[in-house]
Amino acid sequence: MIKNNFYTIKSTLELKFKTSKLCDISYNSFLPEFNIVKSKRSTIAMKKEEYSLIFQIDSNDITAFRASINEIISFGKVIDNTLKIVENS
Repeated sequence: MIKNNFYTIKSTLELKFKTSKLCDISYNSFLPEFNIVKSKRSTIAMKKEEYSLIFQIDSNDITAFRASINEIISFGKVIDNTLKIVENS
């Protein structure tokens, strides 16, 4: 990552699930999205634990960091809404 600022931002975001099955479904849904490199200013790494998805964000600037957080939250909201629809069916 090219560092043009006086600082970088590193953060971890964890999504916890009620069951390991929901975690697996979410992981498999997120995976194709995060295999695509979208920015040279920020990277997102994802790992799965039994009940959690953990995202490691490394950004060169605050704007790139915010975009990465928004991407995770937006995709998480899609999964959340989908799980609600499936649960209510």
